[in-house]
This record gives sequence, structure tokens and C-alpha cells, in this order.
Amino acid sequence: MLAASLTTARWINTDLYPYEARAHRVPAGLMRYVDVGQGEPIVMVHGNPTWSFVYRKLINALRDRYRCIAPDHIGFGQSDKPDRWTYLPQDHAANLTSLLNSLDLSGITLVVQDWGGPIGLSYAVENPERVKRLVILNTWMWSVKADWYYQGFSGFVGGPIGRWLCRNYNFFVGQVVKTAYGEKALLTPEIHRHYFDALPTPESRKGTWVFPRQIIGSSAWLDSLWQRRANIADKPAMLAWGMKDIAFREQELRRWQELFPKAQVTRFATAGHYVQDEQGEAIAKLIGDFMAANR
Repeated sequence: MLAASLTTARWINTDLYPYEARAHRVPAGLMRYVDVGQGEPIVMVHGNPTWSFVYRKLINALRDRYRCIAPDHIGFGQSDKPDRWTYLPQDHAANLTSLLNSLDLSGITLVVQDWGGPIGLSYAVENPERVKRLVILNTWMWSVKADWYYQGFSGFVGGPIGRWLCRNYNFFVGQVVKTAYGEKALLTPEIHRHYFDALPTPESRKGTWVFPRQIIGSSAWLDSLWQRRANIADKPAMLAWGMKDIAFREQELRRWQELFPKAQVTRFATAGHYVQDEQGEAIAKLIGDFMAANR
């Protein structure tokens, strides 16, 4: 662990993201993370192709009352981007476990979205005694190998053509992210730049096409998480969902509601996939109220 090592990449606009990143060493390299504020820990886990920057509105609003921890997965944000690493979601999950174990956290409120869902919730199902509450934003935690909708996306973006586009043209950042916003105007050029600049070379973009491929490729691992869902079924849960999401739809939200029938559910009619960016201030208030009501 290198927690004393602090850095901010030159391409980051510190008016938008005024947080220095700490470093934790995992076998793949240095994993950067933000750790600000004091109080009960809130751990925020991002997906593809974002990094902790996507949670900036939540961190800004909650850091005065809580300890906000937001890692960058290997291959994203300010973390190292080794070209020869696996980038498999279960290996990202092992990195997250290593980081959280090094911080020796308890009473965690876990906030997850996109691939942050299965990666973060894998920690929860394996360490339920350390996780106090769950905040679930547009994500999943089960096999979708029988769903043609996900088969098509995984096969194209994770296949030879998608891989070539992601490596050479940063396709996921340039096209998929833009399409995934419900309110396109909220993805300003300056915000969008923070995802482009985080992945400046073809070699640095491997994670952006491995993740789509593993939507189907990691079906066995995803199914293993769902089979252990009873480990987290009694946790207080809050669901906040962008209803214009092109990835996770009403039917995925309903599946979470079946697992957490008492969950507080908020639907954002105009928001898309990256709901924590489009509706960050509103979600931060919901999280604060949710934590206060579930002490």
C-alpha cells in the first residue's frame, strides 16, 4: 500500500475534480483512489469506461459528513494501464478487495453502477459483515448469456470490429458514452474530455473492449454472484435508476426489486446510463437521507 503517495494528473480540471489520488499496489500495478472526508465510509465503484470522476457530484455533496472512497479500476482513470493484464471483472474484483482490506473498513455504504455492480457486490457477498447498506444504480449481477440484447452488444463491441474501434478510435468513450446519456447536453465537451484524456493511447484502452466481451464471457462468474445473493438480501438497499438507459432497463430494475422488496426506489425519467452524473446532486441527497434513516 502506498497511501501516502498523492497525485493529480495534469489533464484533470481541478475545478471539477479537486481531489488528489492515493495509490494502492496490486499485482497489475498502481491502483489509484480518492479518499476524502470523515465519518461512515461510502465506497463508490465505477464501470466502463469511466473512473472515479463520474462520482464527483456525490463526493462533493457527501464529503462533509462521510468518508468518500472512490477507486479507479486498473486500466481506467489515473490507475496504471498494463497492456498485458487480463482485465477480467473477477480480477478487478480481487483488486477492489485488496484495496478495501488494506483500508480495514467496516459499516460500508456501497454505491455501484455499470460493471461496478458485479465488481463491488462481489465484495459484499464475500464480506457481508463489512457492508451496511447498498446503493444500486443502473447495473446487474447475474448471467445474461441467454438474452439476445446483451449477446448482440457483447459480440459486437467485444468482438474483432469493436476491439479495433476501441483501440484505435476510443470508440466506447467517443460513441457509446455519448449515446448512453439520457440528456445529451449534460455531457459537455469538458466533462467528456476527462474520459478521452484518461485513455490517450491504443494500448491504454484494453479495458474498454474487454468489459463488453465479458458481459457474456464472464457468465459463470456472474451466475456465481447471483447464486450467493442471499448474503446481501437483508441489507438496507436504495435503488436509483435512469429510465432512458440503453443498457439496463425496467426489467433489470424489477429484478433488483424482487431481491430487495423493501428497497427505496427512485426513477429518473430523463436520465440515462450514467445516472450519477446526470442526477448527481439529487442522488447525493437521497443517499444522505437513506443513510440517516438506516442507522
